[in-house]
Amino acid sequence: MTKGPGLFSDIGKKAKDLLTKDYSADQKLTISSYSSDGVTLASTAVKKGGLSTGDVAAQYKHKNTIVDFKVDTESKISTTLTFTDLATSTKTITSCKLFDYNSGKLEIQYFHDIATLTTAVGLNKSPVIDASATVGIPSIVFGAEASYDTTSGRFTKYTTGLSVTKPDYSASILLGDKGDSVRVLYLHHLDQLKKNAAVAEITRRFSTNENTFTVGGSFAIDHLTQVKAKLNNHGKLAALLQHEVIPKSVLTISGEIDTKALDTNPKVGLTVSLKP
Repeated sequence: MTKGPGLFSDIGKKAKDLLTKDYSADQKLTISSYSSDGVTLASTAVKKGGLSTGDVAAQYKHKNTIVDFKVDTESKISTTLTFTDLATSTKTITSCKLFDYNSGKLEIQYFHDIATLTTAVGLNKSPVIDASATVGIPSIVFGAEASYDTTSGRFTKYTTGLSVTKPDYSASILLGDKGDSVRVLYLHHLDQLKKNAAVAEITRRFSTNENTFTVGGSFAIDHLTQVKAKLNNHGKLAALLQHEVIPKSVLTISGEIDTKALDTNPKVGLTVSLKP
């Protein structure tokens, strides 16, 4: 793939990940293993409230082909085939859930030095067509995405976005929900190694005249331990501690409280990821 503007989903991704990734109110255990012939196995168990679920996933990589297979505790089986460079500068992804043939999907991604195009089509009688495009260079990107329902003949979603990325900061703006909401994100790195960062997000929904402002940060205590925290104007305060217990095996403890309703029980999550 080329060093072009990237996918539309990459606009604001680093800031969004800092505010959302690894925050959880569930108990989760993941155990992964790898083999020299390109096979990865992962088993995950999740307890959410009084409900427990789990899945077993396998991934096989061979040259330009990746095969993903997953089965969960509800006996749902899903597969994904990914072909890179099947044609020049393209990635082709097909996915489906076995015994649910309406879930099939075909996606093609095309990468160029100044543009990226993606198209995804549902493999059923009434498919939804998703398309996105970005133009620019890695430091300045403009893009748009849309979903078209062939049954109703209407666009169900369209979003536009713009991002600016520099060595020490990145900023992006997204106009979504058919023009009903605007989202502005800003991420600033506080050190040259990019282990410490501050982030801010402002979201406005025009139909309800509602504004949400969130600030957060990520700070490395040492090379094995990281702390993240975030707070929004509605009083939701969340924080997490992430520690690499042994190489590639990470323990994450997270929690959230409503500072405007301190009599309510806080949400606490625990995630253990073991990679022998």
